Amino acid sequence: MSAPAVAVLGTLDTKGAEVGFAVERLTASGLRTVVVDTGTYAPEGGPRADVAVRDAVALPGDGDRGAAVAALAEGAREAVLALRADGRLDGALGVGGTGGTSIAARALRALPLGVPKAVVSTAASGDTRPYIGETDLILMPSVVDVAGLNSVSTRVLANACDAVAGMVRGAPVERPAAGATIAASMFGVTTPAVTRARELMEGRGDEVLVFHMTGTGGRALEALADGGALDGVLDLTTTELADELVGGVMSAGPGRLSGGPAVPRVISLGALDMVNFGPRETVPERFADRRLLVHNPTVTLMRTTPDECAELGARLAARAAAREGPTAVLLPLGGVSAVAGPGGPFHDPDADAALFGAVRAGLSGTGVRVEELDTDINDPAFAEAAVAVLGELGGTSEEK
Repeated sequence: MSAPAVAVLGTLDTKGAEVGFAVERLTASGLRTVVVDTGTYAPEGGPRADVAVRDAVALPGDGDRGAAVAALAEGAREAVLALRADGRLDGALGVGGTGGTSIAARALRALPLGVPKAVVSTAASGDTRPYIGETDLILMPSVVDVAGLNSVSTRVLANACDAVAGMVRGAPVERPAAGATIAASMFGVTTPAVTRARELMEGRGDEVLVFHMTGTGGRALEALADGGALDGVLDLTTTELADELVGGVMSAGPGRLSGGPAVPRVISLGALDMVNFGPRETVPERFADRRLLVHNPTVTLMRTTPDECAELGARLAARAAAREGPTAVLLPLGGVSAVAGPGGPFHDPDADAALFGAVRAGLSGTGVRVEELDTDINDPAFAEAAVAVLGELGGTSEEK
């Protein structure tokens, strides 16, 4: 059996020394390497490219750097996927500044979950979401600029190579065969509900993947659903819609509730009573008179108003009605979060009535199943009902 292969991505016209160092380090570890040159120009000297992306793409002739980077990124993505399909890529390592990172990240995000992938980057200590997205790509801070080999850059590059080598050579994780694979959406204020539901489904032999609804979590859930990796979705916590509407910091964007249109999904209204902000002092001044709750030193919650709840209910209903697969919406009439019930800091019957009323009106006549329960969302009976409905829709294994 041949040694595992690692693709090394970099712009050889500017980062040839760094790519060459990585190739030598990986080769010394007993791995094969495939050099993917993502540069605009042919290099003079340095490591030999096995794939020159520029030969397969149309680069703009007017010096438009942004367009060139976009073309090279798409070409690199296609090259990496082709290497994977040909059995010539077991892991990947990119090296670059912001431009090189954009190219390498675009390519490596396309690799399946679990394939080792990392980029040594000058951009790794800033806002990394545009590079990582909802994948398991690892960004390693280069510390110094990726501009030649020195005592710092070689140590960082060596660590990156050794990390990728270790991941590539690591033994597969053996797990017992599971029944259905189900995604569940959770927040701190809906944890009891999801925990009880997870216990029930795992008791049937199903695998439950829990996503925290922080914006990234919702996007990751939808991406996994779109990728065909799920048999069902227990979407009890849809709080990200409130951040999308009002301007909180945990919006998942307009794609929330749209992933995997044919996958059975049970939807509820978990934590739609709140919008999320950072520390108390970061809450926008326009919300100074609103009902606020400091959840912890880094998270401040703001109660949604009746008007906002009416719009949230309408949006949720519209997205649920647009789904193609089996869909049900469950209404917890006793409260949509741990802080929304009677006596809780976010208890607001008028806002809840507006939310429930808008969902009912929006789903009337659509064929989407609507269930109303006289419990709060964290009552074990609610979780049990949600799991039962998901099973009836075909999203879980048969009860043992």
